[in-house]
Amino acid sequence: MGDRTCIVDLARMLNLGPTTVWRLIKRKIIKPHSSPLHPGISEACKMARIRWAIRLIMDYTIPQEPTYYSMYDFIHIDEKWFYLTQKNQRVYLANNDPYPHRSASSRTKIPKFMFMAAVAIPRWGENGECEFDGKIGIFPFTNAIAAKRTSKNRLKGTIETKPVKSVNQIETRAMMINKLLPAIKAKWPPHEGEKVIYIIQDNAKAHILQNDPEWQLHYKQDGFTFVLTQQPANSPDCNILDLGIFRSIQSLMHKKMPKTVEDLSGAVYDSFNELHPKTLSNVWMTLQFVSK
Repeated sequence: MGDRTCIVDLARMLNLGPTTVWRLIKRKIIKPHSSPLHPGISEACKMARIRWAIRLIMDYTIPQEPTYYSMYDFIHIDEKWFYLTQKNQRVYLANNDPYPHRSASSRTKIPKFMFMAAVAIPRWGENGECEFDGKIGIFPFTNAIAAKRTSKNRLKGTIETKPVKSVNQIETRAMMINKLLPAIKAKWPPHEGEKVIYIIQDNAKAHILQNDPEWQLHYKQDGFTFVLTQQPANSPDCNILDLGIFRSIQSLMHKKMPKTVEDLSGAVYDSFNELHPKTLSNVWMTLQFVSK
């Protein structure tokens, strides 16, 4: 394969001229192919995926008609960096439109914020109306800091939004207890009796576990019981945010063309709110299809 990485090397290996090889490519007798590098999955991870998928199936439906649980008590959470802009942005122009000029102080250090998003399955009424859109919230890891000195951009003491430099367990725990849990209680649809909510997260080091001492002080409140559950390792497709929701939010966000970091935060909020509940339902269905 090392002799097939360019037309010149391939022509030398086949004892042909480069032009002849180029014609063969145009006739599709030889086809170019970009070989992606796939992550290696161990046997233990594969077995963990299978066990995870089996646990999502109702026992009494096996083996006749395996049916997934409704997952109405599941909430998926995850974190993602949202960048102020892209290095390359495709736009379509008329013949007389000037080329847009985009500039930044650095192509490699584009301003970015990390957000934690939480979503559940939307609920639909008998007439097809949306009773619960499934969007719990999206929360930025940022701090409001007063400017220490006056500059041409702002006066001393002006409150600026700064991203958290290191998102660790301390920041994640505070975000979940102070932002996520109140949002769930405020937006969760009415339900009789005790409400047990399973919060699905990946295995990132910054995440906390159910036995975290401080979490144990808050996981039961106001009739809710919140249970932290880890998805299988090396399995981003088991989380609907990685499966499709983040890509949808990012696509909507870049259409707004934010100019400042404050605009970036607002653009992400607006894109999350504009996301159609049907899109969210479709990704949940895709999750069940992927788990088969």
